Amino acid sequence: MKNRKLWAGLLAGLMAVGMSFGIFAGSLPTQVSAEKSSAQIQQEINEMKEQLKNNRSEVAKLEAQVNANMDKMEDIVANKNTIDQQIFLYHEQVENLNKQITAYSSLIADKQAELDEATARWQALSDKYKERIRAMEEDGKLSYWSVLFKANSFSDFLDRLSMIDEIAAADQRRLEELNNAAKEVESAKTGLEAEKLALESGKKELEDASKKLEESRAEADKLLKQLIATGEEYQRLLDEAEKKESETASQVDKLEYAYDAAKEREYQQWLASQPPVQSGSAANTVNGLTWLLPVNYTRFSSPFGYRIHPVYGDWRFHYGVDLSAPSGTPIYASRGGKVTYATYDSSSGYYVSINHLDGFTTKYLHMTHYIVSPGQYVAAGQVIGYVGSTGTSTGPHLHFSVYYNGSAVNPANYINIS
Repeated sequence: MKNRKLWAGLLAGLMAVGMSFGIFAGSLPTQVSAEKSSAQIQQEINEMKEQLKNNRSEVAKLEAQVNANMDKMEDIVANKNTIDQQIFLYHEQVENLNKQITAYSSLIADKQAELDEATARWQALSDKYKERIRAMEEDGKLSYWSVLFKANSFSDFLDRLSMIDEIAAADQRRLEELNNAAKEVESAKTGLEAEKLALESGKKELEDASKKLEESRAEADKLLKQLIATGEEYQRLLDEAEKKESETASQVDKLEYAYDAAKEREYQQWLASQPPVQSGSAANTVNGLTWLLPVNYTRFSSPFGYRIHPVYGDWRFHYGVDLSAPSGTPIYASRGGKVTYATYDSSSGYYVSINHLDGFTTKYLHMTHYIVSPGQYVAAGQVIGYVGSTGTSTGPHLHFSVYYNGSAVNPANYINIS
C-alpha cells in the first residue's frame, strides 16, 4: 500500500512537471512569434494611423456639432432675453394703461356727479315752473286771463302781459341754460367713456401680445431644454471620441517604439551576418567603438577648427577634416549604421550622412556620386560612394565630419590621421 501511494505520488509529480513543461514549451513559440518584424509593425502603425485619422475626423465633426449646438443655444438665449424685455415693457405699458383707466373712471364718475346735479337742478326748476303755471291756471284769481282782464287800462294790460312774458322767458332761459349745461356734461362724459374704452382696447391688445410672447418664451424654453440635452449627448460622444483618439495615439506611440526596437534588432542581426571588413582601411578603437579610416587618402589637407576658407578667403569654422585623394577613390562607412541622407546641395556637393544609432553621426562630402540610399543600413567598411570635387571644392578630396548628439567633434579623435 505504501509503495502504491509512493508511485502514485511520483506519477502525479511527473504529470505535473510534464504539464508545466508543456505549458512552458507552449509559451515559447508565443514569445518568439510576438517579436514581429518591422514591416509587420509598420503595417500596424499605418492601420492605426488611419484609424487615428478617422478618430480625429470624428472628433472634429463632433466639435463642429457641439459648437453649432452652442450657437443655437446662444441664439435662443438672446431671443429669450429680447422676449423677456418685451414682456416686461408690455407689463409696464399695461400698468400705465391701468392707471390711466382708473383716472378716466374717476373723471367719468365726477362728470356723472355733475350731470346728476345739473339734471336735478333742471328738474327742480322745471317742476317749480310747471307748479307755478298750474297754480295760476287753477286759481281763478291768478291766471293769464284774470291778470289780463283785471287790467285797469290798456297800458296796465300791456304791463301785465309783459311781466308774464318776462317771467316765462326767464324761466325758459334758466331751463335752457341748465339743459345746455347738462348736455355739455353728458358730452364730456361720453368722450371720457370713449377714451376709456380705447384704453381698455389697447390694454387688451397689449395683454394679447404679451400672452403670445409668453407662449413664444415657453417654446424657446422647451427648445433650449432639447438643445441642452442634445449638447450633453454631443459632449458625451465627443468625450468618448477624444478618449478613443488618445488611446489610439498611445497605441501608435507604443507601436513606433516597438518598430524602432525591431529595426534595431534587425540591424544587429543584419550586422552580425555581414562578412569581415574588406576595406583595407586602418581601424582605431575609441571607448570600445571601432572606427575605420573612411578613405585611403594621399594627403591630410585641412584640420578641424577655424581656418581661412580656400574658396571664400574668410576666417570660418571647419566642421570636419579634409582628406585629399584621387577622384573615384572608394569611400567607406567608418562605422555601421543607417543612412539618413544621400543627396546634393551647392555647398556639400553629393554627400551621405550615416546615423550610428548611439549618438554618433558621420558625414561624407564632395563625392562624385553615392551608391546608397536613405533608410538603408550599411556595415562598417562598406563602400558608400567615391571621392570627387562636387559642391564648394577646389579639388578632389573627402570632407569627413563626426557629430555627437548633434554637435560637431574633431574626427581626429576617432580615426588615425597621420
